[in-house]
Amino acid sequence: MTRKYFGTDGIRGRVGEHPITPDFVLKLGWAAGKVFAKQGKKRILIGKDTRLSGYMFESALEAGLSAAGVDVYLLGPMPTPGIAYLTQTFHADAGIVISASHNSFEDNGIKFFSRSGEKLPDEVELEIEAWLENPIETVAPALLGKARRINDAAGRYIEFCKNTLPFNASLQGMTLVVDCAHGATYHIAPEVFRELGASVDVIGAQPDGLNINKGYGSTNPRALQDRVLETGADLGIGFDGDGDRLVMVTRTGRLLDGDDLLYILAKNLQSKDQLQGGIVGTEMSNLGLELALAEAEIPFIRAKVGDRYVMAELQKKNWLVGGENSGHLVCRHVQSTGDGIVAALQVLQAIQEADGQVDVLLQGMKKMPQSLVNIRTDDNKDALIRHPQVQAKIKDIEARMNGRGRILLRPSGTEPLLRVMVEGDEQEEVQALAEEIAAVITDVAS
Repeated sequence: MTRKYFGTDGIRGRVGEHPITPDFVLKLGWAAGKVFAKQGKKRILIGKDTRLSGYMFESALEAGLSAAGVDVYLLGPMPTPGIAYLTQTFHADAGIVISASHNSFEDNGIKFFSRSGEKLPDEVELEIEAWLENPIETVAPALLGKARRINDAAGRYIEFCKNTLPFNASLQGMTLVVDCAHGATYHIAPEVFRELGASVDVIGAQPDGLNINKGYGSTNPRALQDRVLETGADLGIGFDGDGDRLVMVTRTGRLLDGDDLLYILAKNLQSKDQLQGGIVGTEMSNLGLELALAEAEIPFIRAKVGDRYVMAELQKKNWLVGGENSGHLVCRHVQSTGDGIVAALQVLQAIQEADGQVDVLLQGMKKMPQSLVNIRTDDNKDALIRHPQVQAKIKDIEARMNGRGRILLRPSGTEPLLRVMVEGDEQEEVQALAEEIAAVITDVAS
């Protein structure tokens, strides 16, 4: 069955436009409550990032869940992976995250975690959607759900993050710039690194409800690069608004994306004979990563874009590490979902074990030039991809590239965008080719 509301990462959209409205979210809370309560499940956690609209949707979800007879535990601003962790430690039946991740404050979204701290399977999302077609029926007054606020949620998650490193691990002597994107990690990430002994310079940690991801964070790394160069820090660490994505910056200002960090993690685990299989990337992973891992005799497979698909492949193979070039990394040996802070700690450990020589860790990794063009459209994106004129242009460009690159067209699962990616030998060439394809798509859509 096709999901009507759920995308690759929950339900997301512009605040005030269906389905990201208070009345829909109230009903979504009720529908989710009915699904979990039907199975005898009566406790759900709610956390959020720093968007102003989070207050409104937190209240709407709380009302809907209470109407379904489900107790609610309110965590306040928390990174998405922190909510996944706390869902497990509180033995809750589900966790709900109010966040639009790396999007601007005008957007928001709702995503769910199961009691094991993993994204809900498709069949549960479909069941919730089925309940959304029914009118709300409130349980008897004596059976209404209660709500309580968890005041020590941040402290619990900080301790968890620290404990993903060996007991005697220390970041003593390291100087770090930490960019929190004015998002959900603002009161957590700096404390994790400080308590492990690092000297921390914090930027992007003054959320006002409207500035999440604005000019800072993993999707806007220029501020982080500038601060690292200005202060001479050993490394810069940048998160996105909800804390599940990560980029790093070396002391020379070099930006390390998810592909670079995956390679560092893979080689480090291989050197300690702890890799357990191979690495899962996505269709967007740079071909250079695939070639470098092959040279190191590390198996590599590609999943569809989206951490749920990376996780599915990791579970199928019983492998430990995978992720996206956006910096959404999964380290299954220490966390049940993609976690920016935890992944950063794993990379820092690898860098320490290499005596801080990041360039040595990246030897053998040569990324191919890649260009990504986003086309904003509300049209049927799959139909645009299949359009004869678009397909003809792709075949023409593939013939001109003569096997020296890749072309990928895919609809975004989180925004009204069609993404055109071209990979090849020269940056100017792939940029021009991506724009050629985008021009045809724009013409067809107009």
